[in-house]
Amino acid sequence: MNEYPCGIRSNGADKMHFDAAELKAMIAGKTSVVTPTATPAELVLTNGTIYTVDANQPWAEAMAIAGSRIIYVGTAANVTAYINPATKIIDLEGKFLMPGLVDTHVHAVLGGAKMLYECNFPFTATPDDISHAVAKSIDGKPEGAWIRGGQWDSDFFRRYRLDSPRAFLDRVSGTHPVVLADDALHNIWANTSALEAAGFVAGSADPAGGKLERDAEGTPNGILLEAAADIMWRTIPDWTVEQYVAATIESARIANSYGITSIKEANATPAILQAFNTVDAQGALTLHAALCLQGSTGSRNTPIDYTSLIAMRDKGRSRHVHTEFVKIFLDGVPTPARTAAMISPYVADAQHGSDFAGNLHVAPNLLARDLVELDRRGFTVKIHAAGDRAVRVALDAVEAARRVNGSSGLHHEIAHAGYIDPQDIPRFATLDVIPDFSPILWHPSPIIAAVLSAVGSERGLLYWPTKTLLASGALVASGSDWPSAVPDQNPWIGIEALVTRQDPRGKTPGALWEAEAIGLNDALRIYTLNGARALRIDTETGSITTGKFADFIILDRDLFKVPVTEVGDTQVLETWFEGQRIY
Repeated sequence: MNEYPCGIRSNGADKMHFDAAELKAMIAGKTSVVTPTATPAELVLTNGTIYTVDANQPWAEAMAIAGSRIIYVGTAANVTAYINPATKIIDLEGKFLMPGLVDTHVHAVLGGAKMLYECNFPFTATPDDISHAVAKSIDGKPEGAWIRGGQWDSDFFRRYRLDSPRAFLDRVSGTHPVVLADDALHNIWANTSALEAAGFVAGSADPAGGKLERDAEGTPNGILLEAAADIMWRTIPDWTVEQYVAATIESARIANSYGITSIKEANATPAILQAFNTVDAQGALTLHAALCLQGSTGSRNTPIDYTSLIAMRDKGRSRHVHTEFVKIFLDGVPTPARTAAMISPYVADAQHGSDFAGNLHVAPNLLARDLVELDRRGFTVKIHAAGDRAVRVALDAVEAARRVNGSSGLHHEIAHAGYIDPQDIPRFATLDVIPDFSPILWHPSPIIAAVLSAVGSERGLLYWPTKTLLASGALVASGSDWPSAVPDQNPWIGIEALVTRQDPRGKTPGALWEAEAIGLNDALRIYTLNGARALRIDTETGSITTGKFADFIILDRDLFKVPVTEVGDTQVLETWFEGQRIY
């Protein structure tokens, strides 16, 4: 790509520059000069392959920008009307340009903190790998400093039979409390020091909505499920304000490097909200951030504190931070932990028997009450519902809100709705509910293998009915869920997997429910305009459209001219946010 600042003349035989008239003639392919007839642009990008994701004009050659907004999309010939001597021109040289991507489900600050501060190892780590990683993290730390990190995969303790997970960590941890999350971030592996700090000792009862796994003597063995893990998270010393801010900046940098210009933070605590506000006030937030304020995480039998959420919403709004969203956890995950709420029982095993189908964190009538009230107060609700029973209960709650409040225009979401009973699929479109999918989970992978071992392959393979939902009229959106379940935030892996239903990284053979594969156009819309709708900013971003923010990316390949199996390898050359190049 070549950039031409107008009005600069040649300062040497080997450095050719053109004034505005010459540039207009060159780019338009004319020898005569076109006199500007429109609002002058500060920036023009031309001679490219521009995929707009705008149904009224899917393709263009050029675009003009003034300030943070797009003022023209169209042909290279006609864009010359927007050029004056001060206009900067970028010749795309045929490069592929499209809207910035939207990640509608990410734990961004946790991901940034993970990269900066935690003990990290891949999902494929063996016990020896984990032991070495913990020992390395301890090195140089003061006595008693907490070590946190992860992530072990959901089938880890089925593959590796450790007599005592707690004792295994004790052998390497010394005086340091150690807490390691699983791939779903729903469960924890802890050593004795950490367990004692959380009050989990011999004789401790299981907390409501959670479980302490135990050894043969009945002593907690170090594995904490759901609500028990929540108690541990609250026990761990929190990051400092400065660390939260640094993690937020790092997470935005990572997102921008993948071409992401908008995110939805899936579970924003007050500290995360404060960090986003601080970074935005510093002028350092290089994306649109919708924050799902933390409504509830575990088992409860009382309504959400609506007044507190309203105060957080109203106080937390800023230029790029949108706070009209709430997160509710309705169940867990359909892995060997068996914490997702299913309609039919899990595969029988010695621990759970043959009739166990998981549990809900919130009773259906209480969830319905919450949805009615939050909808009435203008909140979009994201409900974590991984099992098909939880999905049905979530849809019932939205239906109750529609019945009481009428159509509010809010697109409530069901996150991780991988298992959906066929009779519930039409309800997404009818109730205007967004299925918020996690694309790393709709192709073969280790976590899918773990899910199948618990759910059973006959039912378990019918996972993530994307094509059927689109055909029903549902608005599908997509998020990474990073750092949960995935090694990174790379959206191109998810886009390829939507089209192939195969592992883009080539590590796991086979395909997952190929009949639900969709086309590339639909996959890109899910990651752009659909995502913007989920963030309630589709009038501002999500497509290359006149009047919207100039949020766009330039890629190293034309996505429609390479084999779809190469889409996951896409590299972002440049990311622009509100008319400024940020990557």
